[in-house]
Amino acid sequence: MKVDVLLGLQWGDEGKGKAIDVLTPTYDIVARFQGGPNAGHTLEFDSHKFILHTVPSGIFRENTKNIIGNGVIIDPYILINKEIKAISPFTDVKNKLFISLRSNLILPSHCLMDHAGETALGTQKIGSTLKGIGPTYTDKVSRKGIRIGDVLLPDFMGKYNKLKAEHLQRIEYMGFDYSNIKIEGLSFEAYESAWMDALETLKEYHLVSTEYMIHNALTDGKPILAEGAQGTLLDIDFGTYPYVTSSNTITAGACAGLGIGPSKIGKVFGLFKAYCTRVGAGIFPTELEDERGAYLREKGHEYGSTTQRPRRCGWIDLPLLKYACMINGVTDLIMTKVDVLSELDSFEVCTDYEIKGKLANEIPLELSDHVKPLYKTMKGWKHPLTPATIPENLDTYIKFIEKYLQQRIFLVSIGADRKDNIIF
Repeated sequence: MKVDVLLGLQWGDEGKGKAIDVLTPTYDIVARFQGGPNAGHTLEFDSHKFILHTVPSGIFRENTKNIIGNGVIIDPYILINKEIKAISPFTDVKNKLFISLRSNLILPSHCLMDHAGETALGTQKIGSTLKGIGPTYTDKVSRKGIRIGDVLLPDFMGKYNKLKAEHLQRIEYMGFDYSNIKIEGLSFEAYESAWMDALETLKEYHLVSTEYMIHNALTDGKPILAEGAQGTLLDIDFGTYPYVTSSNTITAGACAGLGIGPSKIGKVFGLFKAYCTRVGAGIFPTELEDERGAYLREKGHEYGSTTQRPRRCGWIDLPLLKYACMINGVTDLIMTKVDVLSELDSFEVCTDYEIKGKLANEIPLELSDHVKPLYKTMKGWKHPLTPATIPENLDTYIKFIEKYLQQRIFLVSIGADRKDNIIF
């Protein structure tokens, strides 16, 4: 038995939450392998809508265990108060959720560091969610981080206070006044108090060596699905650097983020939208800064699940999508939000880049305004979509993408509900 992986192929927001929820009945375990509360995975079913930030998207399936892996970073306040309290009436979280002892904690002072760092960048801001993600991963690789397992040790408060003091000293050195900064609507002192209370509650959950749990499950022949957050183009190594996240969002990240060897990877499900979106700063070759972009935003409800920021919208970018498939070793494709295009007479598809008058054979190290996207016009279908109906022009669009990418699309999402899918 091997671990299958599901991840995004664009700049995130591809619909991973719904896809995981749809696939989960065939898996015994769903495991998140990177990211933190900067993620926002949306699930809709039975007239309910849920947004998960840290909890894996298989949590609503009755017989599925859910793992928060060592590659994930955790803010106890958000996990307990923003997620678990919201979903507990609908599922038995305490018995289904397992958290790695090796997962790093996001301290309240990490959030202050995030605010200070973004402020210092001025007009060159990355577009951080201000959840403390970057500073926490920085401390992790600097060997200063505090892990979940440390909470159970007698010297935890000593470690906590030492790291907090270092953060506050650095913030003071930067000349940043954090007294008026709100974290989740609270002052730093109030947030820290609530954070500590949430941490005590978190101790009541399954805090385990999840790498052994996963290994034992594989030995017993149990199917496992690894869930990624953000998207390939936000990967710290292969994304549109420096406007990226602080972790490896690609398939390789599942190995380090869960403690599994490369030989244990099975299928790789890659998700992409029928068009393209991005939140925050960074190059976006196919961005539409006109009424067409506004249409996609409103029709697709393109506002950040975590931040509620309006997403930048544009046409699908096949050169970048092909690059993402290559980096991840994608075996199966899932296309989402085709229903957003249903009312258009026509739309565009980026098939090539032109750089200095020549077609580019590779994605350049830095995408820039010098990259000119070349388009092919596709006909819209203007036809209601149902799981049993594939309009001719939609079928043409699907086959065009499959031929370009040399990959099979096995599922097309046509709506927000878990039942709104065309499966091939």
